[in-house]
Amino acid sequence: MLIAFHKPFDVLSQFTRELPEHRTLADFSFPKEVYPIGRLDRDSEGLLLLSDEKSLVDRLLHPRHEHPRTYWVQVEGTPNEKSLQALQNGSLVIQGHRVAKAQAEVFSTEPLPAREPPIRYRAAIPTTWLALTLIEGKNRQVRRMTAAVGLPTLRLVRASIGRFSLGDLPSGTWKELDAEERDLVLGSA
Repeated sequence: MLIAFHKPFDVLSQFTRELPEHRTLADFSFPKEVYPIGRLDRDSEGLLLLSDEKSLVDRLLHPRHEHPRTYWVQVEGTPNEKSLQALQNGSLVIQGHRVAKAQAEVFSTEPLPAREPPIRYRAAIPTTWLALTLIEGKNRQVRRMTAAVGLPTLRLVRASIGRFSLGDLPSGTWKELDAEERDLVLGSA
């Protein structure tokens, strides 16, 4: 079984509740025996996969498989050519690790409506939306990459894994993937 979940902001990507006020995956009525494949930080949103198939973890997460994940990132500031090149060319070193090459594009329009609760707002500093596609996923990597080029992340949404996109799946809901959708995630189609 492979499940796509649209993880809302302020939800932990785990079933265990550490503090009573934290929302977790246990709040969303998943089938028994599924667990998350990868993570999204509490302050991140978007596509999270869950499965009862342990074999999928390595296939989807290990960098040697170069399995793409695309994030839509709202950053503080406006990227220039130098910052975009640094995000793309694999030259950034974060916590002693050289990140793999990535794809980075600037959105011409906002891809998502405003979030509730709203992001930090500063009238004198513009925000920009980027699409970043990575083949690895170190802890808080996207946030660290954008910070390293002077563009702090304000909002982070994982939009796709493989060729499967979050689409119009409402925040806080999930669905079991059919064979065609599963092939899009796994790269079989």
